[in-house]
Amino acid sequence: MITTVDYHTGGEPFRIVTRGVPEIPGADVAARRVAAAGVADGVRRLLCHEPRGHADMYGCFLVPPDDAGAHLGALFWHKDGFSTACGHGTIALGAYAVHEGLVAAAPDGVTDVVIDVPSGRVTARVRTGGGRVRGVTFVSVPSYVLARGVPAGGTRVDLAYGGAIYASLPAAAVGLPVEPRHLDALIGHARRIKADLAGHPATRHPSDERLSGVYGVIFHETLPGGPPDAGGVARQRNVTVFADGEVDRSPCGSGTAARLALLHEAGFRGTLVHSGIVGSAFTARVGEVVPGGIVPEIEGMAYRTGRHVFELDPEDPIGTGFVLR
Repeated sequence: MITTVDYHTGGEPFRIVTRGVPEIPGADVAARRVAAAGVADGVRRLLCHEPRGHADMYGCFLVPPDDAGAHLGALFWHKDGFSTACGHGTIALGAYAVHEGLVAAAPDGVTDVVIDVPSGRVTARVRTGGGRVRGVTFVSVPSYVLARGVPAGGTRVDLAYGGAIYASLPAAAVGLPVEPRHLDALIGHARRIKADLAGHPATRHPSDERLSGVYGVIFHETLPGGPPDAGGVARQRNVTVFADGEVDRSPCGSGTAARLALLHEAGFRGTLVHSGIVGSAFTARVGEVVPGGIVPEIEGMAYRTGRHVFELDPEDPIGTGFVLR
């Protein structure tokens, strides 16, 4: 029997597993991510795959933090395995921690929920008003540009790290707008780009090989109002295709961190209003400039969608499920 509390952040699902996961060994959260593929992958499949989930499902296992400096640890998962970072999930975890009383919060104010994830220590800054959660700001790990103009998929992409490595390009470079009706074509382009970048030296993390490799491809476009001056407001829309053809409904938290790193390196010093393919938006700004990069702060909101009890009948021939894409 497995229990979960489910949220969505900007339309992107996030399933928090509260009971039923075997103990995942490891000295820290990053090591637990590696071990989870062996000891807890059946639970991931059960909750992520059909008939209990779907090809675009997302969630996490709660694990102990690395030390007493954080409130909790999280291992993020999707249909193909375990990811290194998740901004929309961090926003949901902040709301969850306050909703469930895991971290005490005043009825009016701001409360930091500190979370250890495989890419490092992040913070969900939870803003409350009138006893309700009103917004959550995801304070990312340091984010930075890795390379620009790298040939891939018949076009050129910029590579940046925001807790995971993303390839970024204008949607116009593949002749498509960021619209739901073009998702199949955009997924195809993303898969070709990722395939071309497999093993590319520019996709290696400079200090931790476990963080290497392109996790997602971000197709972006400028919204009406045009690009801003250096200190204004940039309004962009994107769709992020991550893992093997999985589509982020939200503007993608760690992808937004990578986009902000690219914009900052190009001279932008304002606020990025980053919209996703279903119309939800994150607001991103630079919280701190660090050597070689920035610390992005990305504001969004998560809403609880349900509480669930899942089980697996030992006689069920479908077992832990399937995906059709």
